Amino acid sequence: MSARSSKPHEVVERALELSRADGCVVIADEQSTANLRWAGNALTTNGVTRGRTLTVVATVDGKEGTASGVVSRSAVTPDELEPLVRAAEAAARGAGPAEDAQPLVTGVQRSPEFTEPPAETSSAVFADFAPALGEAFARARAGGRELYGFANHEMVSSYLGTSTGLRLRHDQPNGTLELNAKSPDRTRSAWAGRSTRDFKDVDPAALDAELAVRLGWAERRVELPAGRYETLLPPTAVADLLIYQMWSASGRDAVEGRTVFSKPGGGTRVGEKLTDLPLTLRSDPDEPGLESAPFVIAHSSGGDQSVFDNGLPLAATEWMREGELRHLTTSRHSAGLTGLPVAPGIDNIVLDGGEDRSLEEMVANTGRGLLLTCLWYIREVDPASLLLTGLTRDGVYLVENGEVTGEVNNFRFNESPVGVLGRATEAGRTEKTLPREWSDWFTRAAMPALRVPDFNMSSVSQGV
Repeated sequence: MSARSSKPHEVVERALELSRADGCVVIADEQSTANLRWAGNALTTNGVTRGRTLTVVATVDGKEGTASGVVSRSAVTPDELEPLVRAAEAAARGAGPAEDAQPLVTGVQRSPEFTEPPAETSSAVFADFAPALGEAFARARAGGRELYGFANHEMVSSYLGTSTGLRLRHDQPNGTLELNAKSPDRTRSAWAGRSTRDFKDVDPAALDAELAVRLGWAERRVELPAGRYETLLPPTAVADLLIYQMWSASGRDAVEGRTVFSKPGGGTRVGEKLTDLPLTLRSDPDEPGLESAPFVIAHSSGGDQSVFDNGLPLAATEWMREGELRHLTTSRHSAGLTGLPVAPGIDNIVLDGGEDRSLEEMVANTGRGLLLTCLWYIREVDPASLLLTGLTRDGVYLVENGEVTGEVNNFRFNESPVGVLGRATEAGRTEKTLPREWSDWFTRAAMPALRVPDFNMSSVSQGV
């Protein structure tokens, strides 16, 4: 019997049966992907892949505490299942007590679809998108521009079982589209991206039209020096900054005085105002269009994530409300250490500003400033202030008297997401967006555009 012929829930049950540890968690992840790639207004490749990864967490109780051992492997055959379980148990017995040890999650929790076959994607997900993309190629060709890019759709069905009786399952679709338009001489480039669950809400014609406008803006080139500029950050750029902020919002690290969320003299900044704008930063497993796992799926421990929390229910969480910091991320263990509420990370993020202004309307209300397309190559400079550096890419445009008048050179920026929020003077309409920099790790985001009066373009960059 092959690995693929074994039903995922049966593999989970068999691994739990084989376990001789004091506690056991088994996660079977069934993954399928479909993709399209194109260059120069023509499809180049397409493909479909499938695979399975099995993770076994064994826990062993000892006099000094509970130890854990975690082993993950791909394409596990039935004959390899017992050795995998034994390897996890051996890892646990060879390890010292786990700092994050907690009792495994209990309660009668069972997904009704736990025994159903995994959800799968296929090239059929592009049934409407592919013909529309072909029409966009024709329009681009006629308009003297070339389209490059890729579309990727992934479906992951995760089956989670524990020795305490949990039997949970979550299906996570994840689609991304990245589209670049270039002038025939390759001197001008514009980018657009979209995040989607099923490609039914993606319009290649609309994206091509948007990129055509941006290439038109780039026909006039203006060189600007480094400096602080009034800057309009589009939703994708805001998402990249705030995702990094969320990744840096560890409750334990803040209490230990190591982050921007640490209070001088001790404690955290929970309860402080981070911005005067009425901005609410939140995550919700049930957010329409951005749905994510409603329980913890942890393949390893680290920071504020713990394998002992597997199966812990997740609920809507406000990280910032009306500008005030409300929560930092914690596991059950780090919550106990810090006195903060239990607030595990959730796989989506939404920033609401309560406004309905489009980015175009924000441009129209700009006297002189810069309009960005996206950020990339973002790196941390100083964790204490969460100072980040990175580059602009694929179009920085000069806005004068409410109109885009040309493209300017790229810049390196130095900014803190917390500082950007604190100095922002306007937020636009919240909309689903694709974080360009972090799209390999995080795609479920909805953000407004932000107006920052003094965004720090620290140096001129030759990047494109």
